[in-house]
Amino acid sequence: MSKSIAVIGAGWAGCAAAVELAAAGHKITLYESSRTLGGRARAVDINGTRLDNGQHILLGAYSETLRMLQRVGVDEDKALLRLPLQMRYPHNSDGMDFVAPQLPAPFHLIAALLRSKGLARKDKMALARFSSAARWMDWRMNDDCSVSELLQRFDQTERLIKLMWRPLCIAALNTPPERASAQIFLNVLRDSLGARRAASDMLLPRLNLTALFPQEAAAFIQQRGGAIKLGAAVQKITTNENSWGLTQDKAEDEIYDGLVIATSASQAATLLSDIASATNIPSFDYEPITTCYLQYPTDTKLAIPFYALNDDPETGCWGQFVFDRGQLDATQNGLFAVVVSASTEAIELGHEVLSAAIAAQLASTLQMPQLATPEWTRVITEKRATFSCTPAIQRPQEQTEFSTLMLAGDYLASDYPATLESAVRSGVKAAKLLNKSFTKSE
Repeated sequence: MSKSIAVIGAGWAGCAAAVELAAAGHKITLYESSRTLGGRARAVDINGTRLDNGQHILLGAYSETLRMLQRVGVDEDKALLRLPLQMRYPHNSDGMDFVAPQLPAPFHLIAALLRSKGLARKDKMALARFSSAARWMDWRMNDDCSVSELLQRFDQTERLIKLMWRPLCIAALNTPPERASAQIFLNVLRDSLGARRAASDMLLPRLNLTALFPQEAAAFIQQRGGAIKLGAAVQKITTNENSWGLTQDKAEDEIYDGLVIATSASQAATLLSDIASATNIPSFDYEPITTCYLQYPTDTKLAIPFYALNDDPETGCWGQFVFDRGQLDATQNGLFAVVVSASTEAIELGHEVLSAAIAAQLASTLQMPQLATPEWTRVITEKRATFSCTPAIQRPQEQTEFSTLMLAGDYLASDYPATLESAVRSGVKAAKLLNKSFTKSE
């Protein structure tokens, strides 16, 4: 039977939960305190261009995200640029060139390793040894440790760590390997490098992140009789037997049969503080992610859609990846996006100094002197982009002490770090648990 359900928070977790519940026939009201859908993965307007608050890469292993995009009618081929697994540095930058060919797994990785440039024989042997050992141990550890300790145990070379493992860890977990969870890193590798070939593909959004999923999710919900409320901050929730009341500023309480709280962990803890005795949401430490956009003349291009960069704060090199936005969207020709994950030190420089340093890094690394003087730059930092993904971190479940109240978010218990996929999986799980609860009560 159809129930009235409120979902608080229109990030990717909240949108996934709302879509799943709307598809099950429930009447959904989706509340979002800001004016833009997407939460911490959303569109922003910069110099007349609709961009994102941070450049993202998705993986072919993101099965729930891809399923959800399909469910709301997104054409994956048009919305995403699918590239084979790769770690490619600019020519003559003392990097490596690693590209997986279109072969069945694991032959695609074997071929990529044999063909790779910039790695010595000992580096390739170390990578093969790590991959074999991880498969042998079924990608599981008895006791979690840091990624650095894991790499040390398997005698990974200094160059391989610098060019592959460290950038992969920071990109996937947004936590430096010295502090990052080895088990969660192995989980990501298991579902990408250790799975079918397509699972390791890299997917670059051609659309801004709000248009990619949240916007289509909102349309899906509205088509099924639901409502989207933007600029609607919920200050308090109350419970009365089998119903939930939501309090907003200068508005009468609205009553619902079920509730999903898909906000940040701290906001969820605040909303639950008056009603939940057993639900314990821990305080997390957080890591920032910074994206620097640099606009050049429209004929400025990279040879490929993105490169890895050698970051070295001691020499003023902060960028870790550079993306040619024009190869994703022709209306953005000449626009580059440079990502700095785990960017605590970088943002202390200030926007002007950081953008100048990144422009200088691009000019030197790519051997294109003109990149030192962009037409304009914009630095965007999401200060609480992800929780610090440390060893043996404790994360709560979606189920609360109330059968008709669920949590959703990338901070909840998952094999993955705080990614779009973990957010979507959590939203789907919360919706299924809530649906199951209603089925049992009838």
